[in-house]
Amino acid sequence: MTETTDLLAVLAAARSALLKTADGLSDEQAAERPTASSLCIGGLLKHVMAMEEQWLRFAVEGASAMPHELPDSVTWDDIMTGAAPPPQWMVDHQNAFQMLPGDTLADIRARYEKVAARTVEIAATADLDAGQALPPAPWLEPGGSYTVRRVIMHVATETAQHAGHADILRESLGG
Repeated sequence: MTETTDLLAVLAAARSALLKTADGLSDEQAAERPTASSLCIGGLLKHVMAMEEQWLRFAVEGASAMPHELPDSVTWDDIMTGAAPPPQWMVDHQNAFQMLPGDTLADIRARYEKVAARTVEIAATADLDAGQALPPAPWLEPGGSYTVRRVIMHVATETAQHAGHADILRESLGG
């Protein structure tokens, strides 16, 4: 087994655990928010899928794959304190946590399969040591960079973390 195979196996296991939480749910159940949080299983699937897609694009394209630009004369503090409205990419990020009108669990799963297949394609041909500089954002290491290896590990960690969230939601839905 190669290191790439091992990394992808860990990611696949985390992805499988996340997807399993949606087994047998209707679209309505996948959109339910059964806990004090605003999270739903369908929204978690959408979020994790979108982040995997974006992080793997980052591994290939660099910071341009992550739209973290702010409007002129707006700072992160302005956004975080509500002094300025969030840019559209932040609104889109928040919408990724929800089942929006027209979203179906079947469509989300089908798109997630495509994202997962693209991840495998990228990882199979990538140099795990190749790195990209991180864009400036308060939740990223200032001046930091991620290798392809670290991107895959990050995506696997985030997927596993959200699988735990989804498991709690599923238990709250009665199963």
